[in-house]
Amino acid sequence: MNYLIGLLSIVFFILAISVIVKSMKINKNLSESEDADTALDSSNNTNAYGMLIFWLLGTIAGVWSFLHSAPDFLPEAASKHGVTTDKMFWTSMSVVTLAFFASNTLLLFFAFKYRYNKNRKATFYPVNHKLELIWTVIPAIVMAILVFTGWRTWRDITSQAPSEAVVIELTGHQFGWYVRYGGVDDNQLGNYNYKLIDETNNIGIDFTDKHSFDDFTATELHLPKGKPVLLKIHAQDVLHSVYLPFHRVKMDAVPGMPTKFWFTPTISTDEMRAKLGKKDFNFKLNCTEVCGRGHFGMAITVFVDEPADYKKWCAEQKPFLATNPAYLAKVPANLKAKATKYIPAEPIATDSTATEAVSLN
Repeated sequence: MNYLIGLLSIVFFILAISVIVKSMKINKNLSESEDADTALDSSNNTNAYGMLIFWLLGTIAGVWSFLHSAPDFLPEAASKHGVTTDKMFWTSMSVVTLAFFASNTLLLFFAFKYRYNKNRKATFYPVNHKLELIWTVIPAIVMAILVFTGWRTWRDITSQAPSEAVVIELTGHQFGWYVRYGGVDDNQLGNYNYKLIDETNNIGIDFTDKHSFDDFTATELHLPKGKPVLLKIHAQDVLHSVYLPFHRVKMDAVPGMPTKFWFTPTISTDEMRAKLGKKDFNFKLNCTEVCGRGHFGMAITVFVDEPADYKKWCAEQKPFLATNPAYLAKVPANLKAKATKYIPAEPIATDSTATEAVSLN
């Protein structure tokens, strides 16, 4: 690397010297009456044709770069809002690219067309209100349209989730995700409190809230296809960020400040496997906020199931209270009867440390 830097330094130094020498020659020629026009014509012709060559090579390189990078663009959108977002993005990119190409084409063409010519007399326009109006109003209108469509898309994404949305809680921590579901009985998440966190109750589920009784946790994220999903997002320690690339979901997880994101998955895992021709493909949820040395490992598998399969999977899950019956002691007396129905007749074996933790509390 040092050799490369040294070589480039030498090249740039030589180029700088050559430019200085050429400038000195031009200045010398300018002092001579007859030779000045010849020198300027020769230099300007070279630079003018160089502009056209630069435009041609730049256009070819830009097109090649786009086509070459296309396979690495974002994958096919697998959510309703993702399709809309992609359309907005490519529309904005098309407008910006067209404006860039047109303005730079004119810039380089004019440099070629109006290069120095001793037989041409320049015309000076002190003011042109019509031209100024055109290049001010048209870009302003285009920008206003882009901003308005972008705002409308963002408004729809951040709007209130439908009442029938499946509620799932994601809690980021160094270095993983806790996933909690609202249960199959009421689809409502119970309260949580960081003061209730212990070795077993990693999220701090509050069992004084009756909606917590049927909540269950999992190490993977399951989503129903075609149904709205509301993600309630938290962080326990530092900044994290929920990222589902196929579903165009990106929302920061901020300690002490709950965030949310709702969307509707439109392509199941099996359908995406068929589209991509990859039998072992799975959606992933990643953290895109550098949160420490283990940040790279903050990923969990995401399954988008058909509605019937999703219901079946949820029905097979055990409520947190069922797998940790010792937390029944945390339930208020007036709610114990309701909570007891989630406790199996033969309690599932649990780690003794969980029972000790509850008794200590």
